[in-house]
Amino acid sequence: MSHIRPLIPLLVTAGILIGGNGLQGTFIALRGTHEGFSPSIIGMIGAGYSVGFALGCVYVTRLLRQIGHIRTFSAMAAIGASCSLAMSLVIDPTFWFAMRFLIGIAVASLFATVESWINAKVTNANRARTLSIYRFVDLGSVTVAQYLIPGIGIEGPIIFAIITIAMTLSLVPISLADKSSPSPPEFIAFDLRAVWRISPLAVVGVIAVGLSMAAFRNIGPIYAEEIGMSITSIATFMSAGIIGGVVLQYPLGAYSDRLDRRKVILWTAVGSVVTGAYLSFGAGTNETANIIGVFLFGAFSMPLYSLCSAHGNDHARMGEHALVSAGLLFFWSAGATVGPLLASILLEYYGPRAFFLYTSVIFAAFILFTIRRMGVRDPVPPEKRRSRFRALLRTSAYFNKLAAPVEKERKD
Repeated sequence: MSHIRPLIPLLVTAGILIGGNGLQGTFIALRGTHEGFSPSIIGMIGAGYSVGFALGCVYVTRLLRQIGHIRTFSAMAAIGASCSLAMSLVIDPTFWFAMRFLIGIAVASLFATVESWINAKVTNANRARTLSIYRFVDLGSVTVAQYLIPGIGIEGPIIFAIITIAMTLSLVPISLADKSSPSPPEFIAFDLRAVWRISPLAVVGVIAVGLSMAAFRNIGPIYAEEIGMSITSIATFMSAGIIGGVVLQYPLGAYSDRLDRRKVILWTAVGSVVTGAYLSFGAGTNETANIIGVFLFGAFSMPLYSLCSAHGNDHARMGEHALVSAGLLFFWSAGATVGPLLASILLEYYGPRAFFLYTSVIFAAFILFTIRRMGVRDPVPPEKRRSRFRALLRTSAYFNKLAAPVEKERKD
């Protein structure tokens, strides 16, 4: 614990941010429905967040280098808290879109600041334990936050106020307990063409994950509501999908380290198609069947981002891993911008069955692309890979640097 203790304020801050952000995603969908917004309008509001998140990922390094970690975090926490509170004052789709856009910029910047800060303080002695605690904090805070909604209700300003309080309180641990002032982070190159050149499969894969899983996080609550679930059951439904994403993460990653990683990606995508089809045509309106189905859907779908990132890093040369991480996060954000909008339109016009049918079509297209790429490029043998699979959060490029082991030389 002596190695971990200096990082506790930053981990507490991350937990508060992750919980508040996870709460807001589910709540906005349900509250928007309560206010009479159509699913497509709610999808547009979700897209606003993703656009802001993508911009935040691009510009936050420049901000950190210009004004430092403390000022960046303070400014973005203030912006995020103010926008969250403002949404309770003005119930209007256009205004909510603008606020969610600004919140997306703020949240991307906050995560990048915290993870860059942790990366500056972590050592080889505490890296693995820090990552394990971070993953536990991520899973626990998001899951617990879901159940605030049925406990409090979706009416009134209380949830908005709680999200505002969470963003404000995230300032406390690092302000009172952490007196360090990290050096400005290294500049992360941003070259989308280079990332595509390194691994087209990784790029298409993370776009597919963005198209599908961002739709699940933003529109999933509406799907659950339309098949007749209560608010408490909706919280369980969303939590099941999130928890499911952890179950197969490490087994699939371990297999991918020993085999042609693309085969593991292929069969994981097949699992995503099958479970999505089950939710569309087999689960119906049965609550238990849907919760089990979405647990399995999350188990197959959520690890795909980390698997595709690992595949991209297999083909990266020395010094290109940060470039790949930043580029893939941006491509994921691009998919996450379009996904909620497409899924919401389909759900609005064709009903809830169309929602998971949409995700199945996305992953089926990715399967075809994967098969094509397996025919035109040889795999990187396991013994020639510089790094192993790492379970990644889609929070910032600095998380990948935090998880990254020392690169090994490889003859290309």
